[in-house]
Amino acid sequence: MTDQAVSLRLFHPRLFALRKRLALRLTVIAMTALLLIPVCATVALGIGVLGAYGAWSIFGAEWPVAGFFLGAMSFTAMGFVAVRLFSVLFVPLPSPVGVRLSPEDACDLHRLVEGIGWVLEAGRVDHIWVTQETNAAILQRPCLGVFGRIETHLLVGLPLMHSLTCPQLMAVLAHELAHLTAQRKGAGKYGALLRAWLLRALDRIGDVLPTIGAQADWWLGRFYSNMVRLTRIEEFEADAQATKVVNADLLGETMIEVSLKEQFLSRDYWPRVLAQSSVRAKPLVRPFRDLCLGMTAGFLRHAAMDDDVMSSKPSTQSMHPTIRERLSALRVSPIPSSGYLPTAANHYLSPLLLTLAWVFDRAWWQDARLDWQLTYRAACREHRRKHGQ
Repeated sequence: MTDQAVSLRLFHPRLFALRKRLALRLTVIAMTALLLIPVCATVALGIGVLGAYGAWSIFGAEWPVAGFFLGAMSFTAMGFVAVRLFSVLFVPLPSPVGVRLSPEDACDLHRLVEGIGWVLEAGRVDHIWVTQETNAAILQRPCLGVFGRIETHLLVGLPLMHSLTCPQLMAVLAHELAHLTAQRKGAGKYGALLRAWLLRALDRIGDVLPTIGAQADWWLGRFYSNMVRLTRIEEFEADAQATKVVNADLLGETMIEVSLKEQFLSRDYWPRVLAQSSVRAKPLVRPFRDLCLGMTAGFLRHAAMDDDVMSSKPSTQSMHPTIRERLSALRVSPIPSSGYLPTAANHYLSPLLLTLAWVFDRAWWQDARLDWQLTYRAACREHRRKHGQ
């Protein structure tokens, strides 16, 4: 028996059978709730029509102005509620944000994804995107916005690729594509889209009709808790499926490495970049262009391991399991990477790195420029005030 097969046996099969039943139950609830929203909107509109007719029947003969005014108010109020309820069903799906890589631009990366998909029987990945985030994700979207064939998008963050070696990136991609294998194939992908659609609609109801939104949240409290439960189980299942491609030790090492590098970027690298705003009108460092150098020069592995990456306690309210929980399920020890090998970004994106960095630096500066300039001006005023005294 192979190491991968042994790793798969370590996960309790009842957990994954529970995931299928839970996903089906939540999909039925989501479908029912989505059908109830237009029904409630139609009922509200009907109440408005009946209210207008009743007001005119009671007051129209003797006080036509009062009857018309009361009828118009009733119809307008309930019509407003009906239109608002209908509108929550048309919240657009968020589109992938980043730079799409064609097979000609990154042929090795596309071959890697195709190979992992073939081993996992994950199906086709239509598009690969490089993003500004320190993570990877799978998105499935209808090609025509709401209708049409479901297209699969793989999003991989440039900071993530600068953080990992090639084998570690393979482990990350295996985990993401494992979601397709276990949970997003066939009817499963439509169920996931329905559940996501309901969550967007409920979030929109809370914005446009807060009273109805609060009542809906109270009614669907168990639905929310079960969605969290489903997400956590899906993470464990994806880890189990990923061991068909990489061994459990490499998967555990990659989890720790991603957490260490993400912590370094959020607590050290980006604060240092933004700290320039108190002394410079424009940044001296281009954060994405200099990301690899900053990672190499600034990241101290031993100091990072002394931090609290592994100290977080399990929480049933967290959307994702902690690293400790995932490592425990894999039956591996928390051993970080020991060497400094070439990064996955240098291997798979070498001809494109400068172009990608320029695109992301430009987008980052457009978003950060206003806050940066406000901070710089405030620092200049404080400096003049101190020296003026």
